[in-house]
Amino acid sequence: MLIRTLPELGHFALILALAMAVLQAIVPLWGAATRRPLWMAFAQPMAWGQFLFLVFAYLSLTASFALDDFSVAYVANNSNSLLPWYYKLSAVWGSHEGSVLLWVLILSGWSFAVSLFSQRLPRDMLARVLGVMGWISSGFLLFILLTSNPFERLLPDVPTDGADLNPLLQDFGLIVHPPMLYMGYVGFSVVFAFAMAALLGGRLDAAWTRWARPWTNVAWAFLTMGIALGSWWAYYELGWGGWWFWDPVENASLLPWLAGTALIHSLAVTEKRGTFKNWTVLLAIFTFSLSLLGTFLVRSGVLSSVHAFANDPSRGTFILALLGVTVGLSLAIFALRAPRVQSLAGFGWLSRDSLLLINNIVLVVMTVTVLLGTIYPLLLDALGLGKISVGPPYFNALFVPLTALLCLFMGLGPLARWKRMPGRELARRLGGAAIVAMVVAAVLPLLYGGSFSLGVTLGLLLALWLALSLARDIVDKTRRGRLGGLKKLTLAYWGMVLGHLGLAVTIVGVAMVSHYNIERNVRLAPGQHVEVGGYQFAMTDFRERSGPNYTADTATIEVTRPGRASFTMQPEKRFYVASGMPMTDVALRPGLFSDLYVALGEKLDNGDWSLRIQLKPFVRWLWLGALMMAAGGILAVIDRRYRRVPRRSAAVRTHESIPPGAGARGDIS
Repeated sequence: MLIRTLPELGHFALILALAMAVLQAIVPLWGAATRRPLWMAFAQPMAWGQFLFLVFAYLSLTASFALDDFSVAYVANNSNSLLPWYYKLSAVWGSHEGSVLLWVLILSGWSFAVSLFSQRLPRDMLARVLGVMGWISSGFLLFILLTSNPFERLLPDVPTDGADLNPLLQDFGLIVHPPMLYMGYVGFSVVFAFAMAALLGGRLDAAWTRWARPWTNVAWAFLTMGIALGSWWAYYELGWGGWWFWDPVENASLLPWLAGTALIHSLAVTEKRGTFKNWTVLLAIFTFSLSLLGTFLVRSGVLSSVHAFANDPSRGTFILALLGVTVGLSLAIFALRAPRVQSLAGFGWLSRDSLLLINNIVLVVMTVTVLLGTIYPLLLDALGLGKISVGPPYFNALFVPLTALLCLFMGLGPLARWKRMPGRELARRLGGAAIVAMVVAAVLPLLYGGSFSLGVTLGLLLALWLALSLARDIVDKTRRGRLGGLKKLTLAYWGMVLGHLGLAVTIVGVAMVSHYNIERNVRLAPGQHVEVGGYQFAMTDFRERSGPNYTADTATIEVTRPGRASFTMQPEKRFYVASGMPMTDVALRPGLFSDLYVALGEKLDNGDWSLRIQLKPFVRWLWLGALMMAAGGILAVIDRRYRRVPRRSAAVRTHESIPPGAGARGDIS
């Protein structure tokens, strides 16, 4: 009996979670405004209760999938009795309703984590942070209950079996990619909540940035991994071997990543020097707003993409309204509070401060570039002014020069001093690195490809510039203490080094695979062979096999190369029984310096099969670099500094202007 009523219990749990989110949104903020400790303390139990009820709702939906309860419309539309159990678990977020439920569950998880690990924050600050997060949760829980209820029943006409999960999503990459991506998307709500709490309480000092930095780094690391996993999935699952196509939904995840990267650096400057205060708050608003924009693009039905959930316009209208309210209210509060904040700390035109500011500006320009290229065609279409397509030529023409400019200043930043630095000293410290980078970048393409390549040379130059400037900085910091000096370097510093090196590794991967990729479309039958890139590919067998919920045509390809042992690859063409959809299952031979990629195409009229064979040099470096960047973000969070709550006197140290009549805790009346 209990099992049969799980969907109703899950629905009721969502209603209770909404009630707690509303109380979390109203009571603590009112308590902070009126300085009532009991009302402020209300935030934590409401955050815990909301999280527990959402966990119950999510588990109820998961149980409906595991038990093949096709009376639930969402289960019937996205599962099947033949679907393997692990895909049934991932099918919970395989379409719109379940993915939004996962979104809200992760949001409540972040609220729970903030309430648990921020006990040492001032009571009013914690109340405001959790109150703001309660407002966000309330909006999305209303969205679920009013437009996207995952527990709707198909009674009394219950289908005997389900329609099956989209075959594109029946893959390990889609088991881990969405949760990682959502952890990043939703994680930026924490720094947004801290920024709003600082504005509401008049506490725009270095303290709030130190509290917010660990949460921002963790969210950024998750988003980095989520984007990398999505790129990896697209590489092998879609069958065309691409790792980034400037798809609008891909861009939707890149936008908050770019803004979040600028935010991380701006938070560091505000904490260290007490400058960029208003800019940091704006970036916090901008980053979370772009996360909401990505949610709108994916779920509004305005985009046609393999990544998008095409749904009715009413859902998109609701999210657009939520985005408008969030951006409008936050900017209004910023406009009222920001003029009262002053920063008296100055810096010269050549200093770490100025270089970080330039990097921030470049990152924002890159964000706006991608945003315009993504939104402009949609606006023209909505206004009835025609349809246009903005593709890779636009993005590459603007993004590559901006990336080069960003890397130039990134190489200068670690070696520059705060406030000001003589230009001659900086040139002396980096002159050798610049010369070595230019020589090596010019020679390596000649050795690897046999000819000069401007694109590869530029990519290698940027990567070497970043790596060598970091190496010089480490040498300078440890020169006096020799190896013992390494112990004095903080984990936050090593996180920065690892993050910058990760970008350098990714740039190498992009440059090499973009210019040295070998691709051939061939036709083969058993007993035939073809040579591509020094490898011989021979089809030795072709057979049919049955999977748990599909049938497959499987080719066996023996690959040989002079002087090396042969190996086999088995690309497949699958046909999913329930949905009737064909899918390509790529055969990969991964390697640190090169991938072999074979995709089985269609059967031709004379019995041959078409195959796409590719050699993709250094493609793994794309994801290796992303892994290093994410690890750098996590490493910085482990730094002991972020386990200590800064003293309230930080406002004085950063020259913040607090108007007469402010409260003892620095609140602006």
